[in-house]
Amino acid sequence: MAPPAKPITSPVPDAWYPTLAVFMLAIGLVLTASFFIYEATSSKRNRSLAKELTAGGVASVFLGFGSLFLLLSAGVYV
Repeated sequence: MAPPAKPITSPVPDAWYPTLAVFMLAIGLVLTASFFIYEATSSKRNRSLAKELTAGGVASVFLGFGSLFLLLSAGVYV
């Protein structure tokens, strides 16, 4: 006989959702701002594709997870 199934729970406590949303969105916005400053101040000869992709990717991850936790803290379970 199969054991009874356990309900699915979040690995992160619900009380942490707003805090995680604020911190991740703040970090993502700071990284996005640094990316734009890098693009505006560096010449075309001094730009590095790897640095651009790294900065953009990391900012995107933080903004994505920040948006996810913002939706979760607002009660929109995605």
